[in-house]
Amino acid sequence: MTIHRRRGKFYDEMIIGDIFKHSPGRTITETDNVLFTTLTMNSQSLHLDAEFAAKSEFGQRLVNSLMTLAIVAGLSVGDTTEGTTVANLGFGEIKFPHPVFIGDTLYAETEIISKRPSKSRPNQGIVVLEHRALNQKGENVCCAQRSALVRFSTDKDL
Repeated sequence: MTIHRRRGKFYDEMIIGDIFKHSPGRTITETDNVLFTTLTMNSQSLHLDAEFAAKSEFGQRLVNSLMTLAIVAGLSVGDTTEGTTVANLGFGEIKFPHPVFIGDTLYAETEIISKRPSKSRPNQGIVVLEHRALNQKGENVCCAQRSALVRFSTDKDL
């Protein structure tokens, strides 16, 4: 019997230019938006006040953009960094070209942008991933570059 476990990719398995299409998608609920917004102390009326937001150019509440980013990065973990990452080093450029609304479904993909062995940590390397999200209409709603410190594989890992 073989036991299979879902995991991300080790440094040596990540190929520059490879794109991972993540599934499933994630539909954003009103509860998601309210909980995330209040947990993070973000009192922006566009996220919480339906009457205020109805009078805005969007005509409805916007989903908190940091929640959008968190979901997009989270959707990528199983395919890219689950169990193989040592540390999240940071995010580079982050864009939100279209708004996300309550009821939208996000679909994510990740491209391996670059990688290099760590100068200070043997058997680890720095990988730059670009996470992208589309809504159910196919509109790009988030694009973010993330740097991660990723382990090299060993024979026992594979």
